[in-house]
Amino acid sequence: MLLGTILKRLDDDGDAAVALEAIGDIVLLTEVAAMAAAYDETVGEYVSGAARRFAADAASEDWLALMTAIERNDDPARAVLERMVRWSLTRDGAGPAASGCNCRDGGPGDVPR
Repeated sequence: MLLGTILKRLDDDGDAAVALEAIGDIVLLTEVAAMAAAYDETVGEYVSGAARRFAADAASEDWLALMTAIERNDDPARAVLERMVRWSLTRDGAGPAASGCNCRDGGPGDVPR
C-alpha cells in the first residue's frame, strides 16, 4: 500500500479506529484512548488527527525514522500508524509548549491561531 493511500484512509476516523484496533497492541490502544478522552475526542478522531499532525508538523528526522521503519517492517501500514500515533502521543503528552502551539486549549484537534 502506498503511503498516500495510508494517510488518506487514516483521514477517516472510522477507518483510523479500526486500523489501530487491528494492530492488537492493547497498551497503545489504552494510551490513545486516554489521550483521546483528555481532549474529548474518539479514538478514531485522535488517530486521524495524529496522522494529520505528523504530516503537517513532523521534522525531517521524524520522516526519516518513519521511512526506515517502513523499510524494516513486513507490514508498512502498521509501521506508519504506530510511528505517527506514538509521535503524536509524545507531543500531546508534553503539552502545547513542547510543540510551540498557541492553540486555544492545546488540544490535538485545535487549529493554531
